[in-house]
Amino acid sequence: MALFLFLLLVAVVLGIIGAVAEGLFYLLVIGIVLVVADVAFTAARWSRRTRRRPLR
Repeated sequence: MALFLFLLLVAVVLGIIGAVAEGLFYLLVIGIVLVVADVAFTAARWSRRTRRRPLR
């Protein structure tokens, strides 16, 4: 969970810098890609964890 929050914070900071600073639009794109990858990675971990319940 700490890794998810850290990557989310980095993505937000990159997005803000990319949106405010002139000529650094690529940082905004990197921030968006990082958020999408972070959410996908966390969803994959979460779904993998829920499937391991023992059958009764």
